Amino acid sequence: MLTLAQFTGFLLAALLITASPGPDNLMVLGMGMSRGRRQGIAFGLGCAFGCLSHTLLAVAGVGALVAASPVALTVLKVGGGLYLVWLGFNALRSAGAVRVDDAGDAGEADESLVRLFVKGCFANAVNPKVILFFLSFLPQFVVAANGHAALQLAQLGVLFTLQAAVLFGLLGYFSGAVGQWLGRHPGAGLVLDRVAGVVFIGLGLRLIWAR
Repeated sequence: MLTLAQFTGFLLAALLITASPGPDNLMVLGMGMSRGRRQGIAFGLGCAFGCLSHTLLAVAGVGALVAASPVALTVLKVGGGLYLVWLGFNALRSAGAVRVDDAGDAGEADESLVRLFVKGCFANAVNPKVILFFLSFLPQFVVAANGHAALQLAQLGVLFTLQAAVLFGLLGYFSGAVGQWLGRHPGAGLVLDRVAGVVFIGLGLRLIWAR
């Protein structure tokens, strides 16, 4: 099982990252604003549960590396740390503009909730940036001394999926109000990007320094 420090540290980082402006939450917001709450929630839950596919890849990939070499997990963590630092610098340099696109035309307005859920899963699962992020982010919260690295990764991936489901579900439900608030506060995206950038850089540097 995850330790309390692992659980709380990972959950706080995951919540902040999920709440930061990105393709997934902006698509959920756009879907809810253009088609309604139920559609936004369905699509958002699909995006969240698409993370399970990335979890499986991380578990399989990291498990194979650990089995192949005792230092493989350390190498992966350092590489992931560098990637997170790079993401952090990009977030600090971004303009922070939050633009919500229309999630679809009127001809698709009658899509079933199940189809929207599947569409959300697919949109998340095939995103190469999300795949790379999971391979970089999850391993740094694995404590090698506790053993069972693959099991720790699986638990972290499920925890990330569950918190994303809650946040995306709420975003879909309150999409109208959130959209209006963002329209009145154009600097909100800038603040979230800056905070996320600091977190990314901090996590990456801590990981590299610890090695």
